[in-house]
Amino acid sequence: MRGEPLDAETIVSATEEVLRRHGPEKTTVLDVARELGVSHGSVYRHFASKAALREAVIRRWLDRVRDELATAAHAPGLPPAERLRALLTAMFATKWTKVREDPELFATFQALAAEHSTVSSGHVEFLVAQVRDIIIDGVASGDFAAGEPDVLARAVLNATSRFHDPTHAAEWHVPETEANSAAVVSLILDGLRAR
Repeated sequence: MRGEPLDAETIVSATEEVLRRHGPEKTTVLDVARELGVSHGSVYRHFASKAALREAVIRRWLDRVRDELATAAHAPGLPPAERLRALLTAMFATKWTKVREDPELFATFQALAAEHSTVSSGHVEFLVAQVRDIIIDGVASGDFAAGEPDVLARAVLNATSRFHDPTHAAEWHVPETEANSAAVVSLILDGLRAR
């Protein structure tokens, strides 16, 4: 049995490892407990359900990405159009890297996104907010045409979904993906530009 105290962060780390080995469909709370050398009841004291545990794993995974995306969105000295390009490019590259380098955890993210979890919904709202802030700055500076920032932000994410929505992950290995995404981003920026 485990000697040191058990905390939520330790459980989430162990769950990541078990998910990598077994995938989201086969991973159970009992597997996580075995990995930690504790009873499954010890895991349930920290997480009410398997779904809550999986959401904690994905929340941590997405939180690691948020800092990088926020940095791109708020890059000082860049005009709004270049900040939006940097944000979208970073968002695409991060997802592509995750699916290539951590496919099991990405599969968990896909499963949760398909279930419309609060974690994946929260991530989408974070992305909308980042794009909306750039659009607001672009309209204020005169770089972008006036429009409803929330509507425009959601339109940008919808228009680029092929490059960041996990349901399209199977398409991301195609060599033309990077060039296609750059062309779509350029088209969006041209559409937002003030005339």
